[in-house]
Amino acid sequence: MAECSCGCSNDCCKPAYENKKIKIDFLYLDLDVCERCQSTDDSLGQAIGDVSAVLKAAGYDITVNKIHIATKELAMKYEFISSPTIRINGKDIALELKESNCKDCGDLCGDSVDCRVWVYEGSEYTSPPKEMIINAILREVYNPGSYGKKEEYKMPENLEIFFKARQ
Repeated sequence: MAECSCGCSNDCCKPAYENKKIKIDFLYLDLDVCERCQSTDDSLGQAIGDVSAVLKAAGYDITVNKIHIATKELAMKYEFISSPTIRINGKDIALELKESNCKDCGDLCGDSVDCRVWVYEGSEYTSPPKEMIINAILREVYNPGSYGKKEEYKMPENLEIFFKARQ
């Protein structure tokens, strides 16, 4: 039996097991007025509520960061492409980007603004079904890094219009 660094042979100096990390970022333009952002926040909360005990038992710690993209500078910092966005360990859960006119965000800035449409199992939704979020979390747990592609960031014209109109 190998000895510990202290000279004993029972691994007392061995570092404690460290849980694996799941970091979920929820990026949004508005939670006060925008129905899409509000319902996405609700779906995310339900999904995390459903999977958190299982993930904790499997040795995972979940951190959720809610990030209000209130300025163009924050949009650039977080490479924000559409509202709302959910990322798991840095990867967008949406495998494709689709958008449609969002009256709520348009009313916020006084212009026409498109926000995300979530595509899940062949159907389109204005907020992600909790099953979509749960499947994305599990995909990251069982096959980390298996989805999401990183492209050079350029702020979408749609967001340029939104932030310019809010100045």
